[in-house]
Amino acid sequence: MAEENTQLQLVTFQLGKELYGVDIMDVKEIVKVQAVRPIPNAPYYVEGIINLRGEIIPIINLHKRFHIQTLVSTTEEDEDTEDEGGFIILDIEGNKIGIIIDRVARVIGVSTGEIKPPPQMLNGIGTEYIQGVVRQESSYLIILDIRKIFNAGELQKIISPAG
Repeated sequence: MAEENTQLQLVTFQLGKELYGVDIMDVKEIVKVQAVRPIPNAPYYVEGIINLRGEIIPIINLHKRFHIQTLVSTTEEDEDTEDEGGFIILDIEGNKIGIIIDRVARVIGVSTGEIKPPPQMLNGIGTEYIQGVVRQESSYLIILDIRKIFNAGELQKIISPAG
């Protein structure tokens, strides 16, 4: 991270009790939860596929992938749809992949100077998948490195699981 004052725009979301962020440039869109069709022989953390406006997109469950407990939602009919779960559709090397989230938080700007290396022990997620950590009021924002989570071999398994 060459420049200290470079701003990084992050889409933040909740998985379990933790707050995570991904680079906004990797996010195609955020969609509401919809029916996911299972795929045979897929890795255990692949929930299945969705058809999004004619495009077939694999849906990944990061809860399963990183052994994170799902947030127990108190389903009150809330007017505020921003804090409900859904899918974040990522574009990784031209491949679209959806990840299941518990809650969408918001888009924030973070100065690269604020980003610290991840601590050695972090709940469930291996530090190799974390780009960095930003201290917030009473917690941390964990910035995921989606290119390491979904490397070329991983993408191949997800996109053509029967192969």
